[in-house]
Amino acid sequence: MKNGLFFFSSLLLTLAAIFFIHQWLGTFENPGYVLIGIGTWQIETSLFVFLISLIVGFYLLYLFFRWLGWLIRLPWQLKNRSRSIKFNRSQDALIAGLVGSAEGKWEQAEKVLVKHASHSGAPLIHYLTAAKAAQSRGAYDKRDEYLKKAASHAPGSDVAIGLTQAELHFSANQFEQALETLTKLHSIDATHASVLKLLHQTYQHLGDWQGLRKLLPTLNKNKVLIETEIKKLEIEAFSGLLKQSINQGSTDEMRLLWTEIPPHIKKNPDVAAIYFAAMMKVGLGVEIENELAETLTINWDETLLLLFGSLQSSDVFKQLEVAESLLPHHKNDGILLTILGKLSFKCQDYEKAEDYLSKSLAIDPNVQAYRLLGDLYSVQGEEHKANLSYKRGLELASSGVVSQVDAVVLNS
Repeated sequence: MKNGLFFFSSLLLTLAAIFFIHQWLGTFENPGYVLIGIGTWQIETSLFVFLISLIVGFYLLYLFFRWLGWLIRLPWQLKNRSRSIKFNRSQDALIAGLVGSAEGKWEQAEKVLVKHASHSGAPLIHYLTAAKAAQSRGAYDKRDEYLKKAASHAPGSDVAIGLTQAELHFSANQFEQALETLTKLHSIDATHASVLKLLHQTYQHLGDWQGLRKLLPTLNKNKVLIETEIKKLEIEAFSGLLKQSINQGSTDEMRLLWTEIPPHIKKNPDVAAIYFAAMMKVGLGVEIENELAETLTINWDETLLLLFGSLQSSDVFKQLEVAESLLPHHKNDGILLTILGKLSFKCQDYEKAEDYLSKSLAIDPNVQAYRLLGDLYSVQGEEHKANLSYKRGLELASSGVVSQVDAVVLNS
């Protein structure tokens, strides 16, 4: 439009100039002439006609070359226009594919995304979205095919493609494949937050506690998780490692692992209970008695208390003394009172044992306390009291069973 306006403006100015030149030349008696000789040929014309011829020739040549330039550029313009149309269609297809995926129309979204991916300015997004759609409908072969195409169309996007692939494997419960991909990505970028997050989740699902343990320092250093989440992972990792060593039946390996566990993790009751219970199970309760007592003093825990009460100590009097040192802070704890009664019975201090057991039953009636009290009366020759305690214990146990059965029936 601008070029056409410029052309006609210049043409009008030229015509105006010709008019003024013609008027000016008309003031002379001899307006002049032009003689051109070429070999034996001669051309003679007036100056005004010659000027007109030059101007007309200039405009004709201008129009010719303009037309020639347009003709030369025509194939490129047609190609560019076609490319622009395809690009616009690919953008519309991308939007349609994303909307289709959001609406759960997986197959429809997959087809439209793949069809226009090669003409898009962002083929990576097309193929990755298509891969997610394919997985959502269970087409894992198609998913892997689209991921390969994404890699071929965007060779510099290894992390983005790999992370998407790992996420898809993870969501499909293909944890081994996810771990393989994430391990490669971790070697490319050891500080990538998304890779680290998915990697530690994959270790958890696989039960690879050693892998998770090695990853913990990196998670902490790069602030991928908050401090409380890191502590939970540490507890989970070392608990898992302890259970593995227990299942393998290696006492030495379990001891070695316990020495490698950080002190703040050892103080956690859940982790400590696993180790202490395992050591007691293999008959090494004496070895961990002092540490168990110290841990129980720092972190009051019912499981640790029960373990301490079940410990076969080499010095039951000292064991009773340690348990009694806990009483001032937990006077109304029925479990502690039962354990104190049990240990007093072992020490043959029957009066103290009866006192502790009676207090325990007054606070929280339990089968073990009734049984211990029955054993105590039986040793003392008070069979009637012993039978009464056993009976109450059985009634309590049977009522508990009935309550459980009723709960099952109501929930079914």
